[in-house]
Amino acid sequence: MKLNTFRNSTLLFLSSLLVFTILSVTSASGQKNQPNPGWPQITKEAKPWSRWWWMGSAVDPTNLKATMEAYSKAGLGGLEITPIYGVHGYENRFIKFLSPEWVKNLEYTLLEGKQLDMGIDLAMASGWPFGGLWVTPDDACKYMSVQSYALIKEGGRLQEKVTMEQEPMLRTISRPKLELSQLKYPVSANEDSLQNWAIEQVRYSRPMPLQALMAYSDKGAILNLTSRVDAEGKLNWTAPAGLWKLFAVFEGWHGKMVERAGPGGEGDVIDHFSDKAIDNYLGHFTTSFAGHDISGLRAYFNDSYEVDDARGEANFTPLMFDEFQKRRGYDLREYLPALLGQDNAEYNQRVLSDYRETISDLILEKYTQRWHDWAAKGGKIIRNQAHGAPANILDLYAAADIPETEGEDIVKVKTASSVAHVMGKRLASSESATWLKDHFEASLSDVKQAIDLFLLAGINHVFYHGTTFSPQDASWPGWMFYAAVNFAPSNTFWNDFGTLNTYIARSQSFLQAGKPDNDILLYYPISDEYAVRGKSMLLHFDGAAKGSSVRNAAEYLFKKGYAFDYISDRQIAQLETKSGKIQTGGTNYQTVLLPPVKLIPLETFEKIIALAKEGATVLMEELPVDVPGLGRLSERQVKLQTLKKSLYLVKQAGSTIQKAKVGKGQILVGNLSELLLQGKIRHEIMAERGLQCIRRVDGANTTYFIANRGAEIIDGMVALETRIGSAVLYNPMNGSFGKAQTKSDANFGEVYLQLKPGESCLVQIFPGKVNAPEYAYWKTSGDKIEFGSDWTLTFLNGGPELPKPVKLSKLGSWTEIEGDGYKAFSGTAVYKTTFAKPSGTAKTYRIDLGKVAHSARISLNGKELVTLISAPFTFYISEADLKAENTFEISVTNLMGNRIADMERKGQKYKIFYNVNFPSKEPRNRGADGLFTTLGWKPQESGLIGPVTLTPMQPMQ
Repeated sequence: MKLNTFRNSTLLFLSSLLVFTILSVTSASGQKNQPNPGWPQITKEAKPWSRWWWMGSAVDPTNLKATMEAYSKAGLGGLEITPIYGVHGYENRFIKFLSPEWVKNLEYTLLEGKQLDMGIDLAMASGWPFGGLWVTPDDACKYMSVQSYALIKEGGRLQEKVTMEQEPMLRTISRPKLELSQLKYPVSANEDSLQNWAIEQVRYSRPMPLQALMAYSDKGAILNLTSRVDAEGKLNWTAPAGLWKLFAVFEGWHGKMVERAGPGGEGDVIDHFSDKAIDNYLGHFTTSFAGHDISGLRAYFNDSYEVDDARGEANFTPLMFDEFQKRRGYDLREYLPALLGQDNAEYNQRVLSDYRETISDLILEKYTQRWHDWAAKGGKIIRNQAHGAPANILDLYAAADIPETEGEDIVKVKTASSVAHVMGKRLASSESATWLKDHFEASLSDVKQAIDLFLLAGINHVFYHGTTFSPQDASWPGWMFYAAVNFAPSNTFWNDFGTLNTYIARSQSFLQAGKPDNDILLYYPISDEYAVRGKSMLLHFDGAAKGSSVRNAAEYLFKKGYAFDYISDRQIAQLETKSGKIQTGGTNYQTVLLPPVKLIPLETFEKIIALAKEGATVLMEELPVDVPGLGRLSERQVKLQTLKKSLYLVKQAGSTIQKAKVGKGQILVGNLSELLLQGKIRHEIMAERGLQCIRRVDGANTTYFIANRGAEIIDGMVALETRIGSAVLYNPMNGSFGKAQTKSDANFGEVYLQLKPGESCLVQIFPGKVNAPEYAYWKTSGDKIEFGSDWTLTFLNGGPELPKPVKLSKLGSWTEIEGDGYKAFSGTAVYKTTFAKPSGTAKTYRIDLGKVAHSARISLNGKELVTLISAPFTFYISEADLKAENTFEISVTNLMGNRIADMERKGQKYKIFYNVNFPSKEPRNRGADGLFTTLGWKPQESGLIGPVTLTPMQPMQ
């Protein structure tokens, strides 16, 4: 949308509403090359993007062009194509994933993207995780099954055959009963039926290859008997002296199928631990794209790991034992009892930890890095959701060009942005508003608050989840994906959607510039988590770190206003110290912080000591206890204890903190809150008032994004941990900006903010003076006036039909008006009234709409002023815009839910999709079939609830 759509009035904030093309900047401190105050240029990457579901890949150039033009007009900067399951009744339009016809439509999309200046990414599977029809059983994900055999005495022989048959199983989403006997082997041989069956997991009855047979005696001897098992499974071996127990490791096919796959994309998920599997998988894309122009494609995308979102887990690969020995320095086959938790407690813990670390290494090296390198050869980058993998996700994120997160937990969300900051990556993205609420329950205001959390966490490249391609001939509500929110033109909020997109674009235009300005590198002690056995062989890391010491530290830091990023062992190895600062990715940090750590790799601790010797300050809540793993254990333990003893810790007077001078730097050990004080780590005390923020530096300037996430109205000076020469305040919702009122001393500054709960702003700090208009601060100058009871309500657009206009004596939800048509309506209606120009001398007035369900566009005397999508629903008008008698119109748009509920009550189908076909997030919205239903709903509150008031205002001096 154009900027003037969002202006409040010609004098919204007096002179702060002037549009500046060139501003001269004078600096008292003599700074040069400072950016001029004003909004940065809005690029396509600054705008929000969206995941773009291609249902059944039933796309065509005519509809692609129309939908992309609508997306561009609404303010989306790019799209990520994810082919997905189809829609019933449109089977004749299905296009198989990566077929020549499919690639031609991709080419057309890329060309149209260039015309509209929209970026295009592509998910590397039709659904997720990586997999498809071309994945052979050899390349499919695997699992291990271990069989133990009874004790054998000296001279005894094993009578059982060393064989195992895979237990068959089948899980489908499709409602018709499907029997395993109906399936051909391999699963790809059933190509024509897979879309209808929606298979989640399948295992055929097949002999499982023997990978190892090991014998362990009560005397400590270990024998590898694998080569003594013949083709029939007979063991040709007579037990020597001792009492022997045998363990056989068999390799099985996990059977995980690509989730939510579209036509041609169904099939086995790959073995993420095998370089051969990923190379063969990527080779199919290379072949499919050969001879086609995909130059307009920016990035390839991976939608999380999720292999083990099924029965059992994929925990093996054919070369596991070789890879383990190469990395850990010993033969895992000799420690199978410990791997299974059947040895002494220490061996059980250490071997399991080494196994999990090996799996992590394989996902990083054999899968993620190879995928990145393949993309780079073709001139592309990769976006990766690492969370969910049984690996150190910080390292997986580091191998991506754009790390991507999802969720509503800031501890989790910060994993992706942390890696971007630590590794010097410009962008960190988010899958946003996934299941924010249930279907048809989330408003633009809800989305705005969710996006603010991502921005505060360091995300600066928002992707909605998502937008569904829907052809123009599809009846309302069109095609929809099974997870809310539905960011599509069929959604009633679409005409107001651009306001949210402009807000995000303005915010990200600042947050994509410069570098992060965080102070603490918070160590993620993954070895401690590897060592906890849990319920399965592998642990899957989503970044939330629940129950861990790092989560406790992260929550404390965030609550108290400390700016931090997580860091892994591999990333610590790359750190440098210069002039007392810790450097990584072109960014300086004040310290490395170790939460309580039991197990730490020797190399990590050595590096931390080295950083201190070079001048760094290192904070530790406790000294680490031991090293993880089993290889070279005694040697590593001795070195760790020697390093710990080299630290001459002295308790500080009046404190619980112990301090060790180490070379040019220091190590402090003790209580977290005291550590931060003793280490002189800066923090933003605005957090105590419910304000949350993130900082970035761009040359000599610092930019804050600040959001009021508390319940208190902020109207006064707010302290910043940055010295202020001058500051410019920006309102990303309405586009106004101006020079802020500030105070400053040698160490920190203060800026005057007026933020109601839910509001946000940007503050740009300059070291010297700037030439810019003053930001307009307001205070009331008289009593507020409530608008009268004479309103006319007219329904403009929406359905199922337009109710008759009504005259209102009081404001309230239009669903309370007598008549089913009002209760069923979803769309836009205009409230119209007239009012006389107030008496008095006020030059500016604030209008407060009170409660709005759910967004509003305001016009005064026929001139559109502003679109409001979230509380507070307030705006300013100038006395000069008022006439003796004024016409005031408020066009309010509600959510889709009332119309959907009406459809469902009438038996009109909108759940017309293959696969999951519209599940519900909330149990209260599940019908007898387990799917989403609105049959139990009462009408959603809709319209202008009010009260609507007008308050005279005057500038604050």
